[in-house]
Amino acid sequence: MADDSFYLELSRSPIRFDPVSNVNNVFFDENNRQVFAVRSGGATGVVVKGPDVKTSINFRMEDKGSVISIKFSYDLKILAIQRCYKTVEFMNFGQAVDPVEYSQSCKGKTTKIIGFNWVAINEVVFITDHGLEYYQVIPEKKTLKSMKTYNVSVNWFVYLPESALLLLSSSTLGNVLHPYLFRAGQVFKLPKFEVDLPVVPKPPKLCLLERDVTMAQIYGQVYIIVLRHQPRGPGHASAEVVLYQLQKESPAKKTNVLRLDMSGRFAVNIVDNLIVVHHQASKTSMIFDIKLQGETESDGYVTYHHPVLSPLPIKPFKLRVTGVPTVAGPEVKEISCELYSPNWIVFQPSIIIDAKLGCLWTVCLKLEPLVTMIPDKCRLMDFLLLRRDCKMVILSVCKQMLTPGRQCNLPTIASIFDKLNRVYRSYLEEETAYAQAVEIAQARGTGTPKRPQRSQAVIDQSDMYTHVLSIFVDNKEIKYKFMVAVLVEYIRSLSQFQIPVQHYLYELVINTLVQNNCFYQLHQFLQYHVLSDSKPIACLMLSLESVYPPAHQLALDMLKRLSTANEEIIEVLLSKHQLLTALRFIRSVGIVDTVSARKFLEAAHATEDNMLFYTVFKFFEQRNLRLRGNPRFAPGEHCEQYISQFVTTFGEDALTPVVQ
Repeated sequence: MADDSFYLELSRSPIRFDPVSNVNNVFFDENNRQVFAVRSGGATGVVVKGPDVKTSINFRMEDKGSVISIKFSYDLKILAIQRCYKTVEFMNFGQAVDPVEYSQSCKGKTTKIIGFNWVAINEVVFITDHGLEYYQVIPEKKTLKSMKTYNVSVNWFVYLPESALLLLSSSTLGNVLHPYLFRAGQVFKLPKFEVDLPVVPKPPKLCLLERDVTMAQIYGQVYIIVLRHQPRGPGHASAEVVLYQLQKESPAKKTNVLRLDMSGRFAVNIVDNLIVVHHQASKTSMIFDIKLQGETESDGYVTYHHPVLSPLPIKPFKLRVTGVPTVAGPEVKEISCELYSPNWIVFQPSIIIDAKLGCLWTVCLKLEPLVTMIPDKCRLMDFLLLRRDCKMVILSVCKQMLTPGRQCNLPTIASIFDKLNRVYRSYLEEETAYAQAVEIAQARGTGTPKRPQRSQAVIDQSDMYTHVLSIFVDNKEIKYKFMVAVLVEYIRSLSQFQIPVQHYLYELVINTLVQNNCFYQLHQFLQYHVLSDSKPIACLMLSLESVYPPAHQLALDMLKRLSTANEEIIEVLLSKHQLLTALRFIRSVGIVDTVSARKFLEAAHATEDNMLFYTVFKFFEQRNLRLRGNPRFAPGEHCEQYISQFVTTFGEDALTPVVQ
């Protein structure tokens, strides 16, 4: 299959570790995302591989028996090891490994430790078959202090590190779930809830298993994800995934059901807020998006979803392995990895481990192939706008929908512009709110507030202009009427969401109309304010006077409407030698007292029209008389040259006499 036939792939550089063998055991810590390869109980070495160099460590420890679980604290300074069901041992890691271990036993003679988790830097919780025990670790004293104990019969547990949330299973059927939240040295017991079971066996036995339950953060909300196998029988063969949204004050609420239309073994990952369901028998994966509209049904309480696309396999992966040594160095060859292998173990949010192969991958979403896989461009845009790192793909879709041969119709283009600008508007509102919060914080002398994190891409006017519209209008194959319609549609959409339109978009419309001699349409667009008033647009209109004479008056009208462009209007009128119009204008807007007389006299002199020069000179003499009781120009006005010119042309008697 071609490379663009897959929407999922494994990370190109997996974390490599020594595979599972008779002497090597492999463990994974979801908190720090570290793989531990423990050889001979640690006596011949423990190799820890993490996402980066800081989290990769090698050390040795005394072989005190086989290891059940091994995990570092969040700051990697304390190692916890479980070797039996009664105690957990601890080792301090400072500048060097402290070989002296200290331990903590669980409470109660018959109690067994099912597992443990670090919940903060020096805080650990033991999950036992009798409940949970919450401890503070004091490394300098090599001891633990009990903080809290909860008693509840436990079958199994799952833990979500991102939210420090622990979920315990109790009851004979295993379907009563107890959430516990760890925050700042405290533990909060949230309301328990019951998971629906498709069938209850007789006699009752454990039905809801740990392998069928996981937790994840999706779109900022915590969900408990339950794989529900339907009983065998006609019409009931397919499984489904049920989502329960965690609530703080009330039991978790069943909100979504994902229809799998398959049965067998499944595993779940979360990739970019998508729920990825892997199916071993068909060696395919499905993606579900609980925020995507369409392809859903609802009974008013629960929303039922179908996959965004048909199930497809993960892109094939070739692993580079070192072969036989040669003179030129070790031979490197590529071997194909078995996808959906029985050796795969899936961890949240997006990790797959093959312990026998010695590889840890993250599952990645490939956005580019989805552009052709989702034919409905509006649905595609809805999907892309919910993804990370999607900006260039969105711009590529916008470019494509305007390209001859692949063009969308105008209503579809308008709808896509609205989707983009709805997100753009939301971003501008967030930025405004943040700027106000910063101002308030500065006024109060408090710390600068944290900038809100955005998961959605924002396509602003600059992006659209640079990557889409400026290229679009240069395409000679596209009819100019379609060009203008698209540009006006984008401007309409921006205006609808009250986003100030940048002048360069208006310039694109004007230039497109001028190049195609559509002056009447341009006149109408300006007259009916399709193109909003602005100084840059007025200046562009002035430059078009040679090809379209009415552009001059349109520009002047626009500048007058702006009311903040008096200087520009005066400059335009003087450059056109329309001095009397300029004098009427400054009188109409009440700025006679502040304008520069020299500028007007210079322009009048340049016309070589003596009567016009005389009129302008007399106008400013009258202004001087009214302001200072003296018709003469003040030295600071630098009008000496024009006074001399006036006297030379009209004689000294023509000057207004100074009244003593």
